[in-house]
Amino acid sequence: MIKKPISDKVLADELGKLPPDRREIFLAADGGVRISAVSATKTVNQARANFSLGPMEALVLSQGYVAGALLAAGVKGNDRIQLNVECGGPIGGLYIESWACGAVRGYLKNDVFAVPEGLKNVGLNELFGPGFLSVTKLLEGEKQPFTGQIMMEYGSLAEDLALYYRQSEQTPTLFALSVHFDKEYRIDGAGGLFIQALPGCPDEVLDRLQEKSGKLPPIGKFLSTGATIREYVENNFSDSGVSHIGSAPVDFSCPCSRDNFEMHLRNLPSDEKAAILESGSFPLELSCLNCGSVYSFGKEELERILK
Repeated sequence: MIKKPISDKVLADELGKLPPDRREIFLAADGGVRISAVSATKTVNQARANFSLGPMEALVLSQGYVAGALLAAGVKGNDRIQLNVECGGPIGGLYIESWACGAVRGYLKNDVFAVPEGLKNVGLNELFGPGFLSVTKLLEGEKQPFTGQIMMEYGSLAEDLALYYRQSEQTPTLFALSVHFDKEYRIDGAGGLFIQALPGCPDEVLDRLQEKSGKLPPIGKFLSTGATIREYVENNFSDSGVSHIGSAPVDFSCPCSRDNFEMHLRNLPSDEKAAILESGSFPLELSCLNCGSVYSFGKEELERILK
């Protein structure tokens, strides 16, 4: 994977002052509720740089990255989660893949989309439009992945993910996905919460947490001050008896490599190899769909690889 440099010096300096991105896990309400919390400010800024995204596109993809990092809190080892949205609005959809270890990658189906006139002060529901949301779990040792799908009802990633868990897993769930911009449309804070009732949790406990979640301070704004996501949870859920039970790093990461792309070139059919050498433009640039990394191959190098 190639991480593009963040060219905005002000942003790079601010990111350097922030603590590392983390995923923190808590139990609350006498063990009846599990709270997963993520800070991902550096992660989403690196993804934005790799894909060269404008503010609105960066907002949508950043929410997807935060959601992916939260979903991976429910798996372990080498397990991973795939979040896929197919929709009819300008966004087109998004695809996010996240690992239990905290690695996240993914892309927008339309990495540049126009905001229709008159929608600039409207929520993202108009930009998603009608669509489907699916979550796939790829568990180590299992022969087949498990996929659940719902029709999106809200056009909000947080609300539709909560709907997915209610419908597909019969689990009362709350999501909060927060991305904060400064006046120059830099992302200076990004994070989220995944609150899930465990078996035996009384309904009134989750009702209280749902009421509380509507009054919480914005997570992204809180993180932009340099505070940690653990501090956010411990400050705002102290009356719920939170206890910290686990932690993991979060990072924008992709297993793609130059060697993988070279192997792909070597395995092309002979006629495609000949066409590249005879009529291709040089250098040949190949881009990873999942992370935006660009691998460049010069003419002499291609002749060596393809012949």
